[in-house]
Amino acid sequence: MTRGHLARNLFRLAFLCIVASNLDEFFEVRVASLLAQHKIDRADGLPDGLAADLERASAECRHLIARQYSLFNTEIQPQLSEHGIHLLHRSERNAAQRAWVKQYFDREVRPLLTPIGLDPAHPFPRVINKSLNFIVELAGKDAFGRGSGIAIMKAPRVLPRVIRLPDELSDKKGASYCMLSSVIQAHMADLFTGREVVSYSQFRVTRNSDLWVDEEEVKNLRQALQSELHSRQYGFAVRLEVSRSCPQHLSDFLLNQFHIDRSRLFSVDGPVNLSRLLEIVNSNDRPDLVFPPYVAAYPNKLSGPDLFASLRKHDALLHHPFESFQPVINFIQCAAADPNVVAIK
Repeated sequence: MTRGHLARNLFRLAFLCIVASNLDEFFEVRVASLLAQHKIDRADGLPDGLAADLERASAECRHLIARQYSLFNTEIQPQLSEHGIHLLHRSERNAAQRAWVKQYFDREVRPLLTPIGLDPAHPFPRVINKSLNFIVELAGKDAFGRGSGIAIMKAPRVLPRVIRLPDELSDKKGASYCMLSSVIQAHMADLFTGREVVSYSQFRVTRNSDLWVDEEEVKNLRQALQSELHSRQYGFAVRLEVSRSCPQHLSDFLLNQFHIDRSRLFSVDGPVNLSRLLEIVNSNDRPDLVFPPYVAAYPNKLSGPDLFASLRKHDALLHHPFESFQPVINFIQCAAADPNVVAIK
């Protein structure tokens, strides 16, 4: 198999991650702006036209997301595994890898986890936009005699979402990875001593992240943008993603908490954030799986020492990114050094 065929699968994963990231932005900005406009204009139910548009958009997105996960599970992941890049589920890890994951969990993950059992004294926590979270259904009572049936747990944002396992522990040739969500799920029972974990699911909520600042009204644009950037982490919810194995009563509970219509609930067959898998592409150290870097050509017409002299002789059309952007930089530098230039705009 040629180098191009080997690299193709890694880049298919990269483009899958890019599509997932673009879809996030579609909900954060496009869908959110429609809903925000409705919240301003009306206080009752969604207008029929807007409801129909959102339903069609959700149906198209549901089809796209199903296609994404199907490609990842049935084509991209198996083909990458054939070429030595393995994303291991819990059942696929050998004894040595399970022991290492347990040590990693105890050392790096567990100290940062704070499960919150929901009760009158502990309401549903604030969930940051696009963060990884878990909802856990419990049976029994805790050490304080409380029998709260649902707990919420936030995954630490400071930890990588994709973890590379030591090569010497693998019985497969190549690099082996596992998801942080898989590490937490493998040791979920350890977090609730004395309680029975009945069911659980990953979930991720996408919130309104559209920036809106009236430049004519605000006195300090920088401060206004800082305030907007902070508040966008907690904008109103527009989409909920859960694992396909999530029980319906738990997804219904989350929909109710975030006030999201069921049409914007997405059950996925894999990690709830595919864009995180870009870490595998970026951390790859196999040159045979990477296309050679593209070097943009420098236009011959502008290769002389005096850029302005070249431009006086003829115009120059630059085609980016196939031609270098350096002539634009040189143009600005020449303009800045030329005493005849009075303004650069």
